Amino acid sequence: MTVKLIRKSSSAVDVASKDTSETIVPKSVSQLWDSLTPEVRAALVASELNNVDSKTATSTSNGTHSRNFSNLSLSDQTSSIDDSASSNNVACDSNSFVEKCPVSGAKVTLTPLERAPSNVYAFTKTHLSEKRQVTKTSAATVTTTTKVVSTSRGWRNVFSLPISYDVNMVPHGTLLDPVNSQMLDATGVHSEGYNTRFAVVDVEVDKLYGGLIRRYFEVRGIELRVCLVNGGEADKRSQAVDHILDELCVYKLRRREPFLAIGGGCVLDIAGMAACLYRRGVPFVRVPTTLLAIVDASVGVKNGVDYCCSVTDETYKNRVGSFYAPSACLLDPAFIASQDERNVSNGMGEILKLALVRSSDLFDLLEAHGKTLVESKFEDATLKQAGVSGRIIDLSIQIMLEELGPNLWESKLDRCVDYGHTFSKLLEMVPGADIFHGEAVNVDGFFCIILSYLRGYIDMDIVNRVFACMKSLKLPTNSSDLNLELAWQSCKDAIEHRHGEQRIPLITEIGDSVCVSDITEEELERALELMKKFDH
Repeated sequence: MTVKLIRKSSSAVDVASKDTSETIVPKSVSQLWDSLTPEVRAALVASELNNVDSKTATSTSNGTHSRNFSNLSLSDQTSSIDDSASSNNVACDSNSFVEKCPVSGAKVTLTPLERAPSNVYAFTKTHLSEKRQVTKTSAATVTTTTKVVSTSRGWRNVFSLPISYDVNMVPHGTLLDPVNSQMLDATGVHSEGYNTRFAVVDVEVDKLYGGLIRRYFEVRGIELRVCLVNGGEADKRSQAVDHILDELCVYKLRRREPFLAIGGGCVLDIAGMAACLYRRGVPFVRVPTTLLAIVDASVGVKNGVDYCCSVTDETYKNRVGSFYAPSACLLDPAFIASQDERNVSNGMGEILKLALVRSSDLFDLLEAHGKTLVESKFEDATLKQAGVSGRIIDLSIQIMLEELGPNLWESKLDRCVDYGHTFSKLLEMVPGADIFHGEAVNVDGFFCIILSYLRGYIDMDIVNRVFACMKSLKLPTNSSDLNLELAWQSCKDAIEHRHGEQRIPLITEIGDSVCVSDITEEELERALELMKKFDH
């Protein structure tokens, strides 16, 4: 219901009353109003305005509830007088509580419904707005004050999605040993006689471990249906998701049956997207087989693919995806040994990122032992015995979980773990570019080191120390594709992706960072010039 209350004042003359067509009242009431003298009408309007003001100023003391809901509601609509009266009666229930709409400022009265009191609420919204208009004539200055009280009603549904998943460190080299039941256990409990399982496996992983994976289930009398997926960045497209969905349909995966995703980060992202879509969500288990996936892609809740837009004719990295948690993660560092040196170094790019923004202890370990770990593929006997290789992986995973855990849906967009992920996105998407994800992150990371130096956040000693560490990890520190046009476009894309601000993380010391949103094109140009002075 909407009611307009109009107050007029004149410095010299009496002003005629407002046309009654602007008030939502029956004709009989309008005629009665017109029959009253101006003095009586003025008194009635003043009384009604005082009532409205006092009601909006009165705080509700009945049953204050500490609930924090998002503003989800039906569209506001004009209600009939009867509807308004009915909803107001509901709002007076002793279980009702009041909150202020953070967007419109309206008073929202919520009443829990009997059958779902913790989830569904009937609401009424009351919004008071005021407008003043000053009109000057030769005879007088007229001020017209219009107060509009509008009400609407609807329902609010509130549901907290429970998120809980275990990131399991598997004893080194035992995941595919039939004696270890962890992988089988992760596929869920099934009725007796249900002897099939489903797995999405990276094509390259299948070449190395396919026999062991199948044998793991065969010795238990279980048939494994394998869906092979290419794990390169170029294959991270919606077609790969469709391929998995087709195979799931043929397999007839049950609604609560977890399937396995075994491979690198791209395969885990693709499989997670398929899991989110199939039957509107089925459980899946991540089994990362690369260092990069172990410390990055496997531990969060993001899934997705790159998107090729038919309108702009451009490809956007991770533009289509979801936040969808795995049912479990199984991490066996023994897989790292099957990677080549470049891919191990690629994983170190993400680990170094975490060290720069969160942990000087992790940086010290990388500085002292990173070169040996890359060259030995984390299999150096001395470092394994001393616990160094395990400590680096553990620290990296813990830091990621500490940063992601409280902010799984990225409601907070100032994120230190976005370090190295501003300029790297476009670097990776340059046609024909020979650069891996962790390598692009590191080039981005060193560029941000230079930006930090130019801003006075760090001195040249720290710059040189970080540069030396990056080189010891055999990571690239520059790219011929990193030019002013790409860098400035990356800042524009960041504003779009991070909701109106750049929010670019820069380190203030090793192990600490700050997000900034005021980097200029001129600043980027100076940083690019300084980059040229280093022996990349």
